[in-house]
Amino acid sequence: MTAREVHKQRTTKETSISLQLDVDGSGRVMVATGLPFFDHMISQLGRHGGFDLELSAQGDLAVDAHHTVEDVGIVLGEALHEALGDKAGVRRFASISVPLDEALIDVALDLSGRPFLFYDVDPGAGGEAYPLGDPPFDPQLAEEFWRAFCTSAAITLHITMRRGRNSHHILEACFKAVARALRDAVRVEGGGVPSTKGALG
Repeated sequence: MTAREVHKQRTTKETSISLQLDVDGSGRVMVATGLPFFDHMISQLGRHGGFDLELSAQGDLAVDAHHTVEDVGIVLGEALHEALGDKAGVRRFASISVPLDEALIDVALDLSGRPFLFYDVDPGAGGEAYPLGDPPFDPQLAEEFWRAFCTSAAITLHITMRRGRNSHHILEACFKAVARALRDAVRVEGGGVPSTKGALG
């Protein structure tokens, strides 16, 4: 099997990001974005997805965390899209329910080549969604990350919260659930492209 590894760099007026991704890794991660809580979430994607992931991001955090979070989603999505190539032999579809204490998250995804995000998650279900970490990560930014990731990765992703009260638990369950679904969907178990069209996208 061809190595599914990608190295990407992206620099704008707002952010500078370097990323290395090996889809067929062992869950080894090193993440530094300047947002410790966000680092923790991205690390869940690598560790539970079985990916080797090195990511470094510098952004205008003094202005807002939005640019950094969104741009990391863009670069990570692009890297996954490139690493999977024509997606020959992948399982393509996956779904899972993942609990974290009181939180329960359902995820379904399709490596379809058609970007779409359905996000029904309320990180403030137990009251007001409070910032997490220092510098603070606004829980509402998670949706912006997933939208950027889906668009760049060209995948269909549904994330649905069944229950939850703690913002940290809710968001972490989301990242773990997507990671486990991706781990299943990218698994190679055949030889052709899993589409009657002969191509995904």
